[in-house]
Amino acid sequence: MINKIVAVQGNHPSKLNPLTDTSVFLANEIQSKKYKIFYYDPKDLSVVNSKVIARGFFIKFNYSNKKFYKIIKKQNLDLSRCKFVLIRQDPPFNLEYISTTYILDTIKTRVKIINNPTSVRNISEKLYSSKYQKYMPETIFTQNIDEIKKFFKKNKKVILKPIHSFSGNDIHLLTKFNSKLVNKFIKKHDHIMCQKFLPRISKGDKRVFIINGKISGAISRVPKKGSILSNMSKGAKPTNIKLTSKEIKISKLVARDLKNENIFFAGIDFIDQKLNGDINVTSPTGLKTLNDLSGINLAKTFWKELKA
Repeated sequence: MINKIVAVQGNHPSKLNPLTDTSVFLANEIQSKKYKIFYYDPKDLSVVNSKVIARGFFIKFNYSNKKFYKIIKKQNLDLSRCKFVLIRQDPPFNLEYISTTYILDTIKTRVKIINNPTSVRNISEKLYSSKYQKYMPETIFTQNIDEIKKFFKKNKKVILKPIHSFSGNDIHLLTKFNSKLVNKFIKKHDHIMCQKFLPRISKGDKRVFIINGKISGAISRVPKKGSILSNMSKGAKPTNIKLTSKEIKISKLVARDLKNENIFFAGIDFIDQKLNGDINVTSPTGLKTLNDLSGINLAKTFWKELKA
């Protein structure tokens, strides 16, 4: 008999904001179905005697308390005793991230892991979008400064993004070519994504939630005045929106591909009806915000689709 345990591999709850955090929102929902929540940090994952062991704690979430979580019991847990494991730590998608996917690979036939660790490793959040370039603003992936210079000459305003970062970190708008700055950027991040700047970002982007190959909902995030970043962690304001028929068509295409790749839960983003090339599969976020804006609870959909 498999225990009704959901393990969450994530950043320590003390680092999370319960008002917006999707991991807490998902855990809180499944708690109500008498599941126990076990929380651990990626660095506390080990393989011991051929077993995948996590050092962590059982935890209870409660939105109505000032401190939204309570640690019940610290222990080492054999993760094959769980019904589900959620990979929910923030990028950067570095070697530690990759190592945890290899470790979890060894138990994925016995435990349902969301998202599938092999798929998380195979789908680079930015590079995967290279197959959808006809739906995107002009984009190149490179660490060649001559290619970037040529691209800048053609597009005049260019966004530079690291390939393995998250949450709008280290994103730079290039309005005049500065080889010293670009070289420094490449030195820090290796291959980068360069994209034609879309001025309509000032009106907001659209985040589309994909659960089990289906479009399940969407929100818009409007950057704060003077910013080009639509991440809520950077002060963007969420609003309710409807998707256009063009956005629905592209989302369905991506959703089908992701389902074929064994990705259960993802977030994709549009700016000005163009896919912006972030296919979020490591720890997609925004479900709590959608619920607050519209009353649509996709945590219920998430667990229902998993038949929890």
